[in-house]
Amino acid sequence: MAITSANQLELLQTAEAVAREKMIDPGLVVEAMEESLARAAKSRYGSEMDIRVKIDRKTGKATFTRVRTVVEDELLENYQSEMTVQQAKQYMADPQVGDIYAEEVPPVELGRIAAQSAKQVILQKVREAERDKQYSEFKDRHGTIINGTVKREEYGNVIVDVGAGEAVLRRNEKIGREAYRPGDRIRAYVKDVRREQRGPQIFLSRTAPEFMAELFKMEVPEIYEGVIEIKAVARDPGSRAKIAVVSFDNSIDPVGACVGMRGSRVQAVVNELQGEKIDIIPWNEDMPTFLVNALQPAEVSKVVLDEEAGKIEVVVPEEQLSLAIGRRGQNVRLASQLTGLDIDIMTEAEESKRRQAEFEVRTKLFMETLDLDEFFAQLLVSEGFTNLEEVAYVDIDELLVIDGVDDGTAEELQARARDYLEAQNKKALENARAMGAEDSLIEFEGLTPQMVEALAKDGVKTLEDFATCADWELAGGWTTVDGQRVKDEGVLEKYDVSLEEAQSLIMTARVMLGWVDPADLVSDEDEEEEGEE
Repeated sequence: MAITSANQLELLQTAEAVAREKMIDPGLVVEAMEESLARAAKSRYGSEMDIRVKIDRKTGKATFTRVRTVVEDELLENYQSEMTVQQAKQYMADPQVGDIYAEEVPPVELGRIAAQSAKQVILQKVREAERDKQYSEFKDRHGTIINGTVKREEYGNVIVDVGAGEAVLRRNEKIGREAYRPGDRIRAYVKDVRREQRGPQIFLSRTAPEFMAELFKMEVPEIYEGVIEIKAVARDPGSRAKIAVVSFDNSIDPVGACVGMRGSRVQAVVNELQGEKIDIIPWNEDMPTFLVNALQPAEVSKVVLDEEAGKIEVVVPEEQLSLAIGRRGQNVRLASQLTGLDIDIMTEAEESKRRQAEFEVRTKLFMETLDLDEFFAQLLVSEGFTNLEEVAYVDIDELLVIDGVDDGTAEELQARARDYLEAQNKKALENARAMGAEDSLIEFEGLTPQMVEALAKDGVKTLEDFATCADWELAGGWTTVDGQRVKDEGVLEKYDVSLEEAQSLIMTARVMLGWVDPADLVSDEDEEEEGEE
């Protein structure tokens, strides 16, 4: 096939037809044609030549050009596409390294094999253009709801026609036992869009919490406008869900707005989610209050929050226990997902029993260490004293408020507590030294003898050892493994050392050892303060 004046316009007409059919830019098809013709020309003139083809967008005329680049003498490698400055003087007035010399060459005739190769190049480029168009279209729709038509089902996965391409709704992303037939209309959340070798892959979901949030955004104008915000969503797909909302306008009730007149708005979402029951909960900055709301419809008697551990204890009346836990633990599980906290539910009787056990343990502690009778030890516990340090170093006036305690008794209590603590400290230091703890660690400010003993047991015996520790190794923490929060025990956790305190102690040790410049710490703190502002 020779490219003559008779078929020059035919190139443009072909490009236009392909572009219309594939709904892509005609320029991309013309570029693919130029590349295919250039390949055919290289097979005719030589693969080492740099042959370029330019098709005029108006006339369709294809111009074949041989390009050579001017290079330094010692860098000349390809005589067909490069030339030296001396050689270039034959063609150019004042050649410089990097200049390009182009000369037109006769167009080539495409044989059957060359024409087939050109066709393959064009088809490949068109396919790539189609995939790029699909990816750019759907990547912007990530995180939104899309409507489509079911094409077929493969191994439980539903293939959905979404217009410009196909999407996949995996079986684990379907609600319950949903079944679809070809031609059914389907609405789903675009969970992920990936660019892959075989083309863009679009993954849908109907179980994602974000799907419910987007449905409410469609049904509740106040959410779409930003007057009401969805703060958290927790779902047991197809069964039950909880959604926390807050209003930025005091005149608008966020729960009422989401429910709608006679429940019309929430019912539209429920119908889309195959009858999934939805609890709409008012969000609150105060975590215990928010948790009380999240455990609805159960009534809560008391909440004890441990922010550092990310745990919360909830006390409920005996008759409310099953309601608070829910069927198969569903209610407490959803409340935990909504708040991001581990929730421990107990009845008032269980909580009372636990408090009584703690009372007995503390009473026994004071009886044994301070040589007190049971009644006097119970008085100390009743007044809120939990350990010997509080008794030994508290202001004496706090001991005088206890019935039957005068100045002499208070001083004697503190003397006994201090003597016991000093004896314990001495014993702890002896044990630590026996295990190899060095003075650099023993004399480090911020560590008690008991802490040094615990560190020595764990193999931390020098200040250098201590400085290499991580904060969580000392204070403990929580790690999420397979969706479950797992406790990491800290060496100094039983001494109530927080992560911040552990971090400060470790950094102080590193400064003392010269590992860290104090000036760097000051600059880091200044940057943090600027960031907060």
